[in-house]
Amino acid sequence: MLPGGQSTSPAAWTANDLADNPHDAADKAQRVHSMFTAIAHSYDLNNRIHSFGLDQSWRRRAVDLARVQPTDRVLDAACGTGDLAEAFAAAGAAGVVGVDFAEKMLGIARSKSARARRRPGTNTPTYRRADVTTLPFPDECFDVVSIAFGIRNVADPRQALAEFRRVLRRRGRLLVLEFSQPANRFLRQLNHFYCHHIMPWTATLIAGDRSGAYRYLPRSVATFADRERFMAMMLAADFSSVTQHPMTAGVCVAYLGHAGA
Repeated sequence: MLPGGQSTSPAAWTANDLADNPHDAADKAQRVHSMFTAIAHSYDLNNRIHSFGLDQSWRRRAVDLARVQPTDRVLDAACGTGDLAEAFAAAGAAGVVGVDFAEKMLGIARSKSARARRRPGTNTPTYRRADVTTLPFPDECFDVVSIAFGIRNVADPRQALAEFRRVLRRRGRLLVLEFSQPANRFLRQLNHFYCHHIMPWTATLIAGDRSGAYRYLPRSVATFADRERFMAMMLAADFSSVTQHPMTAGVCVAYLGHAGA
């Protein structure tokens, strides 16, 4: 590492890489892993600053939509530093497991969890390394599966959705939180300018990042499935009653689906 946390590792995403659709990269999984390893140390700080503090309220709204019951077991996929897993635990879930394939992110999640102040009777999440396209869990063992700002980073989102469906019990819920585009034209243009011109520069500076993570972020959002296409992907993965819940004028959207009757 260089002074200030800058990485000496090669860039995961160059300008040439991002001229095309990053989701089509054959080695996308390796690039994403390298990217998150590089920015793990400043991930939470950048999230708070560049969402204007809204990212935690989006997570709380997602937990509300999942309608957590005291007997529910929750899997938070691509859990990162554990913010959503902790929110599910605080909501009173019987058990919460967070999985991610970036060990540096999991290390931060475990450290935060160890420092957390919990209400009496609140369970502590557990964290383990795993690929969301090949989950190391038996069929029908969770009541809720969630993934926040991670589905577009998965090498094969359809395979991940199939795995989520496999590990959910009947009447289980899938909650996907992801960035989107505001429907209002003016807000969409404003959001585009912020995400493509301001955020990449300031976030890269804060992170001391050389991986290209914050150039990848807006490009990955712009080239990922839009709301209707993603809802169709959930339906194709055998989820029913799929709904979308825009937040903050549509900058962020929660998708909710159910695993059968």
